[in-house]
Amino acid sequence: MALGVLALQARAQSIPVLKVETHLIDTTVSVHTPDGGLVQDLTRDELSIVEDGVPQTIRFFSRAEQLPLSIGLVIDASGSQEKFVKEHERDIAEFLRQVLAPGDQAFAVCFGNHLRLVSDWTGSGAAIMDGLRSFDKDVGHFPELGPIEERELGTALDDAVYYSVTERMANVHQRRRVLLVFSDGEENSSEHDLLDAIEAAQNADVLVYAIRYTDLEHGKMNARDRYGVRALEHLTGQTGGKQYDAHQMKVSQAFTEIAGELRSLYGVAYQSTNRVRDGSYRKVVIQSTRPGLIVRARAGYYAR
Repeated sequence: MALGVLALQARAQSIPVLKVETHLIDTTVSVHTPDGGLVQDLTRDELSIVEDGVPQTIRFFSRAEQLPLSIGLVIDASGSQEKFVKEHERDIAEFLRQVLAPGDQAFAVCFGNHLRLVSDWTGSGAAIMDGLRSFDKDVGHFPELGPIEERELGTALDDAVYYSVTERMANVHQRRRVLLVFSDGEENSSEHDLLDAIEAAQNADVLVYAIRYTDLEHGKMNARDRYGVRALEHLTGQTGGKQYDAHQMKVSQAFTEIAGELRSLYGVAYQSTNRVRDGSYRKVVIQSTRPGLIVRARAGYYAR
């Protein structure tokens, strides 16, 4: 009997094992009517996915509202935003009141020429607000996010987004991942550029929204202001989010829209027909077969 068992074990060990790697591309999607209304009754058959021009098969589809939220607040505390500090605090408190539900979590980063983690992951909006108020009184008390840098200038927006994703969001799973940026979009002291920030958010499937506060001179935008507008448009548009102008609409209205969208998301996943993991960028187009609907999602990912 013992010899028989040994023979079976030896034969089993000689049989080659076939390993199949399954790599699903997960993407969070919001769907809207032409007038901006949310679509909450979409089915799998009403979505199509094309990667680099090649149609893909959806392997997984669900309503994502059952997944808890993980939200990063990225707050511009540079000189250009000093006059908006009180607005930021009031608006953030309102946002947390509207959005945070039991099981959700959030953190807050304030940035200028340093990136300060003023509140780590917590489900308490009050704790985040306490951190923000303490930051106003003692900036140096809070730990740095990312490597400690000696930046000469004062606005490291791209680094703030990049490190918020890579150090706080990248290992968060089974949650809807969201960054909300409060800034004018101007940048002058980051190690990473806007494309790095977008790549990090796309690869982690983080939706980026922005509330833009621009300090206008004589009621007009200058070249730097317009740069900030385009930068935030690109950042939010490439990651599936949206930017809002605090001067053009009530911030509370923007928060209501964002909150509704975050509770009406879809999760889709597909296995790419291109199995090569060569680090190249893959452009992804997700559309609805239902006429007139607008789909927002990340515009692609890097195949790493």
